[in-house]
Amino acid sequence: MKVFIFGQYWKKEDQAYISLLLEKLERENINYKIYEPFAQQVPDKISLSYCLSSHSELKEYAPDYIITLGGDGTILSAITLIQDLETPIMGINLGRLGFLASIEQERIETAIDKLKGGEYGISSRSMILLDAEPKLFNKKNFALNDLTILKRDNSSMIVIHTFVDDVFLNSYWADGLIVSTPTGSTGYSLSCGGPIVFPEAQNFILTPVAPHNLNVRPIMISNKHEISFKIEGRTDNFLCTLDSRHSIITDEHKIKVRRNSFETKLIVLEGDNFMKTIRNKLNWGLDKRN
Repeated sequence: MKVFIFGQYWKKEDQAYISLLLEKLERENINYKIYEPFAQQVPDKISLSYCLSSHSELKEYAPDYIITLGGDGTILSAITLIQDLETPIMGINLGRLGFLASIEQERIETAIDKLKGGEYGISSRSMILLDAEPKLFNKKNFALNDLTILKRDNSSMIVIHTFVDDVFLNSYWADGLIVSTPTGSTGYSLSCGGPIVFPEAQNFILTPVAPHNLNVRPIMISNKHEISFKIEGRTDNFLCTLDSRHSIITDEHKIKVRRNSFETKLIVLEGDNFMKTIRNKLNWGLDKRN
């Protein structure tokens, strides 16, 4: 059994949990390697023979599992390294909310035991593929959570003309528009009034950001469709984001999104499920009548 450990930022208060994980892996004779930029931040320096830092090295190492240390943002960053390998990810939450990285620090040893014993399921998460002309984000033109088109550095709203399979849907007069996957429905889209969607649903959610129209509401569209956009505003520069990455675009860009050809595989330990996660993370059920 081989695992790859991915993290972004080392924090002093997390050192005990990182040490606990490494000690557990060594006791169980589990082969592991660590993301090199993360390992270099750890005070107890880790031999470079235990490190790797690129997609090609990860592909050659071919781990059975990937363990992320951080929050949901850490998983989103790990995906840009994993790309099309579809290696199952187990997220240990050292961050805040943690919809994706849902395993608490206190469960690290239990989680490794369940991983080793096969006591888990796999949740396959659909993704967004961005097709832009001129090109954006190079080969990392995919997202697990969402794509957004937003105004930049001015108070004027923008207009996003939206088409589904080249058929006109709507012109959004707003600060921006979010195209979310079901996984991303608990992120930025939720903050803007979008619905929570179960991860296995095969949809895109279009959620406007501060629309200047009382009748405009979020809408769900099957991810079998291709969605395209034409953007205009008082300036010709706008912001396009894919998960945590961003790029400046202009009104000359042709933007299209569709379902990505590969998915993200998340490990779900026995006893865990999406309904339990949203109850715990969103404090559902905190009613004295329950």
